[in-house]
Amino acid sequence: MTDETTKTIWLADSTHPREAEKIRDGLRQVIDPELGLNIVELGLIRDAIIEDDNLRVKMIMTTPFCPYGPALLEMAREKAQEASSMETHIELGHEMWEPSMMEEGTGADWGLF
Repeated sequence: MTDETTKTIWLADSTHPREAEKIRDGLRQVIDPELGLNIVELGLIRDAIIEDDNLRVKMIMTTPFCPYGPALLEMAREKAQEASSMETHIELGHEMWEPSMMEEGTGADWGLF
């Protein structure tokens, strides 16, 4: 889903749109093993910011004590860095995840919306 109306908008979408799309595509390769959906679909990537040839990705977990958290964070860092060719840092946010954060249409697969 790359339609502008169905995705979370990141700062990089306005400052570096081509790079943001590459980053989004790279991050779609990271699948939450318990839910079987990628971290972009789930809405776990809250922002992507490009400053001085560095990428900062703000990410949250579906639950505070996600057993796959460390692995998901490292996979996200690797995929974002690979896609952007920039030094990448992941910032873990403390925002509580909720199903409404999922990309439009994704929740329908779960019967949520």
